[in-house]
Amino acid sequence: MSTEPSSTTPTPTDTDTAPRFGVWLIGARGSVATTAVAGCAAVAAGLHPPTGMVTETTPFTDSGLPPLGSLVFGGHDTVDCPLPKRAEHLAAGGVLPHGLPSAVRTELTAADREIRLGGPLPGRDDDRTTDALIDTFAADLTDFVRRENLAGAVVVNVASTEPAPPDGHLPPSSLYAAAALRAGCPYVNFTPSTGLHHPALAEQAATAPVPHAGRDGKTGQTLLRSVLGPMFLQRALDVRAWSGTNLLGGGDGAALADPAAAAAKNAGKERVLADTLGAAPQGEVHIDDVPALGDWKTAWDHIAFDGFLGARMVLQTTWQGCDSALAAPLVLDLARLLLRAHAVGLTGPRPELGFYFKDPDQGASSSLGEQYAALVDFAGRLRGRS
Repeated sequence: MSTEPSSTTPTPTDTDTAPRFGVWLIGARGSVATTAVAGCAAVAAGLHPPTGMVTETTPFTDSGLPPLGSLVFGGHDTVDCPLPKRAEHLAAGGVLPHGLPSAVRTELTAADREIRLGGPLPGRDDDRTTDALIDTFAADLTDFVRRENLAGAVVVNVASTEPAPPDGHLPPSSLYAAAALRAGCPYVNFTPSTGLHHPALAEQAATAPVPHAGRDGKTGQTLLRSVLGPMFLQRALDVRAWSGTNLLGGGDGAALADPAAAAAKNAGKERVLADTLGAAPQGEVHIDDVPALGDWKTAWDHIAFDGFLGARMVLQTTWQGCDSALAAPLVLDLARLLLRAHAVGLTGPRPELGFYFKDPDQGASSSLGEQYAALVDFAGRLRGRS
């Protein structure tokens, strides 16, 4: 926004002097990242309500979370489609509201200027060593904080799911995670990828002087499982089998067409049931890539259970949703929570944020109700440390 020139020095406003915080997105030009950047700008400007953002509800009032308008975005990616163009594609597919890419084009363009080349580069020769890549990524982060004069930054991995590493090498998600620690930034793994869970990073993850959380954001099918599983347990109903199917397109659908990537994704879904019910019931989750669906997905569950006197019954659920619209508000929540946790001196894994994940940090319950209670308590702790 331009202003008229003045012959006097303007008095700084609260907005001018308020601290700003960075959100560094891995997979910064993907659907989830683009939706998060556009959505943050839209909510901060009052164009849309903060629907889906738990941190904008009453329990988080006065918890000291960074305001949405104070967030500055950047990130790493290996693709070159600019964020404004990516947002236009999402609007054409019904993911973003019509007209929103134009309304927040300035914010999308600013974020796009802060996106740096990631790696290793897929399908191309990339002779940089592991340590060189980590150094480069960490330098990109520290330069971002310095250049934008930020009070701090958090790294959030929202890239496509990668297969579990077959050997001791650090996969890309772990390189970015190591770079976050090296740069002194909190870290969130919103994907099923390895990230900080690699054995080579175990000691660093346990002793890091920054908070971190993950992994694999809980947005749809598993969110429902974390509600229904405790229901069956608490009503003493015997679950015999729990099978599921996911139909999805977009970048995530293409990535999950790889059986190894799908196996990494399904591990979290199955773990929720095993942790809740005491043992994994029969049945599997199948993931089918349907490119025509784009960013929309359908998840179907078939639950066979026994009632009183062995009466056999079935519950079937169908969840249809937009993956990016489900994930983006959670990404913004987690970024704000980790930034605040870092500001008040909390470090290490934060199981209190298990509410957001399929595979939460050790010590977190798998029941959504218990997870929500822990999250609200965490909000109170952040408030009390002001």
